[in-house]
Amino acid sequence: MKFYSTNNKNNKVSLREAILTGMPKDKGLFMPEKINKLDDKFFQNISSLSFQEMSKIIAKNIIDDIDEPVLDRIIEETINFDAPVVNITDKISTLELFHGPTLAFKDFGARFMSRLMSYFVKDSDHKLNIVVATSGDTGSAVANGFLGIPNINVLVLYPSGKVSKIQEKQIATLGQNITALEVDGTFDDCQKMVKASLIDEDILKNLKITSANSINISRLIPQIFYYFRMFAQIDYQPNDKLAVCVPSGNFGNLTAGLMGMKMGLPIDQFIAATNINDVVPEYLQSSIFSPRPSTATISNAMDVGNPSNFARILDIYGNDYKTISDKIKGYAFTDEETREKMKQVYADTNYICDPHGAVGYLGLEKFMSQNPEFTKGVFFETAHPAKFKDVVDETINQNVEIPRRLKKFMDREKLSIGISKDFQDLKNLMLGDEKYR
Repeated sequence: MKFYSTNNKNNKVSLREAILTGMPKDKGLFMPEKINKLDDKFFQNISSLSFQEMSKIIAKNIIDDIDEPVLDRIIEETINFDAPVVNITDKISTLELFHGPTLAFKDFGARFMSRLMSYFVKDSDHKLNIVVATSGDTGSAVANGFLGIPNINVLVLYPSGKVSKIQEKQIATLGQNITALEVDGTFDDCQKMVKASLIDEDILKNLKITSANSINISRLIPQIFYYFRMFAQIDYQPNDKLAVCVPSGNFGNLTAGLMGMKMGLPIDQFIAATNINDVVPEYLQSSIFSPRPSTATISNAMDVGNPSNFARILDIYGNDYKTISDKIKGYAFTDEETREKMKQVYADTNYICDPHGAVGYLGLEKFMSQNPEFTKGVFFETAHPAKFKDVVDETINQNVEIPRRLKKFMDREKLSIGISKDFQDLKNLMLGDEKYR
């Protein structure tokens, strides 16, 4: 299987090159040259397969240049926690994606990517430097997923004052091969710096560099797995109509679902729910994509004003606006609406939504109220509510318990380095420090 650039389908590379470079030099994104449909037997037996068993089948549908025992071992090491479906009402359920080590959905992609990269660089004479931008959960998942991995250094760029305290502790207290960079700017500034580093000639001449953001195709592949795990749990019948709502920021999560649909997953409608950073819902209404600086909200992991993976969505559907706006419906919600939904869900069902899950619930509920023929709906809970404890406690007037896995970070010393949003600062740091060579 080769992987092409969304800016030039003739620019094809191996999986190894796609992962270790992160992004083509033409500033596109890598996509698999084909997404094959899984056979009927797989779907007939899916409810009897374990999460790891189905993940191995899905992975081999895209990855064919890694020995099967190696790929199996990577999945066994990384997909070793569940993604359970929890029923909220008779028609609405949630897929909980926060049961991994850092209690966020990014654990799936970060852990899988770390083992793949480790496999590809195990015989290299040069260190691999991973540069990643985060609005919260990506940074903590990547930092913890790569912690202690030999021959790999990680630089995590996060916007100062715009991630939760717990998220910052998970990113900025690790040390070892993890360097946290506290950027005086927004997530979009961080992402812009990462993209610039991946194509800078001086950096490429001196360092081996890639990204761990969802611009890297290895992040998306394992995210496909849990869509199938969700489907296996919902007792889908031939006459059912299924809607899936994904709280969305950089749109990697939704892109993975669209790739799953290409493999035959019978999702009848995708819904992209955003906070007030609504460039994609706006596009779905108007056909105009107008990126702009992001605005801070209580659902900070979705504070993205120029989502990278939108290019992949366009590519999947050949830039056909009619098809895209048919396959995906988009809604945006304010912080006030998000808080009200968190209060209402807790009061009615005793279920605690984090701010991102609440946005997903709002989007799903709005779509299903307008389309009563849909019999099943699932929204994603992308992070444990304790990761946003201040917001959740204040909103539902409860003291959300912090899981032990999060508590261990709270007393650690912050080790981050402050830098400006000027790319030259990042470049000087990388080229001036021997540990990245």
